[in-house]
Amino acid sequence: MARVIQFHQHGGPEVLRIEQAEVAPPAPGEVQITVMALGLNRAEALMREGTYIETPALPSGLGLEAAGIVTTLGAGVTSIALGDAVSVVPPVSMSRWPTYAEIVNVPADRIIKHPPGLGWASAAALWMAYLTAYGALVDIAQLTPDDQVVITAASSSVGLAAIQIARHVGATPIAVTRTAQKKQELLEAGAAHVVAMDDEDMAAALVAHTGAAGVRVVFDPVGGPLFIPLTEAMRPGGILVEYGGLSKEPTPFPLSSVLSKRLTLRGYLVHELLTDPHRLAAAQRFILDGVSAGVFRPVIARTFSFDEMVEAHRYMASNAQFGKIVVTL
Repeated sequence: MARVIQFHQHGGPEVLRIEQAEVAPPAPGEVQITVMALGLNRAEALMREGTYIETPALPSGLGLEAAGIVTTLGAGVTSIALGDAVSVVPPVSMSRWPTYAEIVNVPADRIIKHPPGLGWASAAALWMAYLTAYGALVDIAQLTPDDQVVITAASSSVGLAAIQIARHVGATPIAVTRTAQKKQELLEAGAAHVVAMDDEDMAAALVAHTGAAGVRVVFDPVGGPLFIPLTEAMRPGGILVEYGGLSKEPTPFPLSSVLSKRLTLRGYLVHELLTDPHRLAAAQRFILDGVSAGVFRPVIARTFSFDEMVEAHRYMASNAQFGKIVVTL
């Protein structure tokens, strides 16, 4: 028996329950790990609320990231050894392989032996943020040292990973946040410039930072009215990669900017990488090299205990965090 977190109905954080459950042996091609830490993601809040791209049968588990110790190997697994310290690359199906539990089974091809200098919390916070940022900036936008990149929701774990990746390839990251409250933290995290959209004319501020030529790459999870000033600040031939829809307002199509500047508006989900073995392998090498070199380090906003999962989800909903929320066991 092990403790697991499930929800029996859609709703707010209060629907999450800690329950006892039998843990089946790992299936062929799977490994079983004892979990030491979990990383929280907005995708989990969306599935809990019933608005995620995956609609699970209820009751359902949750969770995309974890780090822990391998305790059992399924048939045919040879790439992992008992006792290995590993982290979990997000599986395609959260309901099939949920990670909110003391003991979990996951596909062996989603297990990474992370660098030994990476603690449990950082290992659990690594893969979703850095894979998402890598896929957009490196794999799709082909970010170069000559580029400036605008990163909205910059204080999120993905935004901070994007800042680190941009700096690693030599590009100039321009962070966009809602208020000036997190400006100094973003500058200390590596942003070259910070725009507080509630306190500034965003289009004018972006033009001031990017110059008349404009910015080539925009990385945005918000959508909504933000599309107008973002595309106004872009250069001809630029690309806006949209990986979310946090805004509750309609997203206008910026026809004039798109036509006059020949812009590309590109929808993106990290599942593109997760379902393509070659692209995923390249992403993993890039991220592990950055971790080993000390240039990629997840920013941990706050840690909670497993018993505090409801409070952790409430904190995630507050948008007060700077970086990743981690639950430890």
